[in-house]
Parts: sequence; C-alpha cells; structure tokens
Amino acid sequence: MRQSGRVYEELLVLQAQAGGVRALERLAARWQPRLLRSARRFTGHDQLAREAVQESWIGIVRGLRRLRDPARFAAWAFAILRRRCAEAVRAQAASRRRDASLAEAGEPSVPPRDEDRAAIVQAFARLPEEQRIAATLFFVEQLRLDEIAMATSVPVGTVKSRIFAARKNLKTALEGDEA
Repeated sequence: MRQSGRVYEELLVLQAQAGGVRALERLAARWQPRLLRSARRFTGHDQLAREAVQESWIGIVRGLRRLRDPARFAAWAFAILRRRCAEAVRAQAASRRRDASLAEAGEPSVPPRDEDRAAIVQAFARLPEEQRIAATLFFVEQLRLDEIAMATSVPVGTVKSRIFAARKNLKTALEGDEA
C-alpha cells in the first residue's frame, strides 16, 4: 500500500477512536474486501469466511480505542481475523465430528476465472495453515514482515521461514500441475 494510503488509514483510525462514525464506516469500507479475501484463504470456505470477518469487525470496533499505534492497525486487524478464522475452522471441525451424517468434509469448490487462478488457489489450500496465513498476508495483502509477525504472534524469523517454505511448496505444487 502506498504511504499516502497508510497515512489516510491512520487518520481514519484516529478519528474512529475519537468516536467518528463516518471514519469508522470509511475504514470498514476500505478493509472489508481485504479481510474477506484473507479470511477465504484462511478458512477455505466462503460462508465461514464471511462469518469470521463479521466476528472480526465486532472485535475491531470494540477494541479500536485500545489500539495505541494507529500505524499498527493492519497487523492488529489481521491478528483479530486470524484468531476468528481459527475459531471458526475449529468450530466447524467439531460440528462435523459431532454430526457424522455430514460426509461432505472436502474442500469447497472455488469458481476459477481461469486455470492459473484455480491452480494457485488449490496450491494455497494445500499449504499447512501457518504457511498459508503467512503467505497470504505477505503476497496477497502485502504486509511487511514485522506486521505479519505481530498479526501471527511469532518472531520475524519464523515469519521469514514460513514464507520461504510456502514459496517453495507453492512453486513445487504449481510446477507439478504443469507436468
């Protein structure tokens, strides 16, 4: 994101913290698509992603006044989203175990726009959760390493190794699809 966009978002955060409803609406309008896109990648399920984002917004709005550094909004919001997505996935898994009659435990189909997009989505879905989250935040959301570290509550070195491993796994998966 450009520096001017970050500064504008920091201003929106400050205004929202001061009770500005319009600033909060603008912040939500700017962030809703990013959060939803990431949630879809985190959960692998459209409806689960929507629910996780909605729950995340509740947490964001409730906790916004406690955010000390508006420049950390991105990492803070993605940390909330990551926790909500993990909770949603765990709840869904528990529900599936309780209700054995729901045999459709497979990955939801993603309507691809083209073959490449489908291959990338499938390759991301096959990544281990930690790698998928780090790679999504880095490649898709373009967060800095320190922001990803804050969002995932791990050291920067761990973020680097997860992104490296994800890149390697994605490359292997995508090259394997070409063969």
